[in-house]
Amino acid sequence: MKKKYLTLAIIFAVTSCLFFVYAGTDRQVNTPISLSEIQLTNKNKKLVAYFTWPEPDGVDASSGASRVVAEGKVYGNTEYVAQMISRQTGADLFAIQTVRTYPSPHRPLIEAAKKEAEANERPQLKKRIENLSDYDVIFVGYPNWWYDMPMVIYTFFDEYDFSGKTIIPFVTHGGSRFSQSVETIKEMEKSATVIQGPSVAGRNVPDAEESIKAWLENQGFLTKE
Repeated sequence: MKKKYLTLAIIFAVTSCLFFVYAGTDRQVNTPISLSEIQLTNKNKKLVAYFTWPEPDGVDASSGASRVVAEGKVYGNTEYVAQMISRQTGADLFAIQTVRTYPSPHRPLIEAAKKEAEANERPQLKKRIENLSDYDVIFVGYPNWWYDMPMVIYTFFDEYDFSGKTIIPFVTHGGSRFSQSVETIKEMEKSATVIQGPSVAGRNVPDAEESIKAWLENQGFLTKE
């Protein structure tokens, strides 16, 4: 009888150990990665790649104002945020451009974007980054079009190898933030580390400098004063 109880006790102990091992493994897998867990130094070369399309006629509930006028020059929202990130981190800038020309007025633009998304198109890139292998951290910026990233961003991720790199998406939007685009990028770039970056509503873009700076400081890109 004592042997029977001893055997049961051993089985229970082993089972308990296995439970805690697997539970610990699950916690490790499901814990989101933050930039504080990635070794970032001044030697990490950074790039800000962005797609933007300024609209002269302004505002819509689904996308927000898409442009900023500063010192007499018109900037697309995403371009404006990209320049903030570049200026504060010293990152290089690259404008993602398409061969096709999109209409500038808002309504025709969003209709063109909708047709692209429905057809799952991959718009052709106008120019390429010849030295992507030189960069360790790539910020990728885009507007939220139809609750997703523009199809040209799909082209961008299709055409480059991001293995081993850190990708930081950032978005400008009219209320939908990233939607599911960060999860989509993670699925597309499984060999890279994907960290969700800043999300800036269109109406807040002109005054976003301090919030962008605070985000970069919190993630270890800047030294707090």
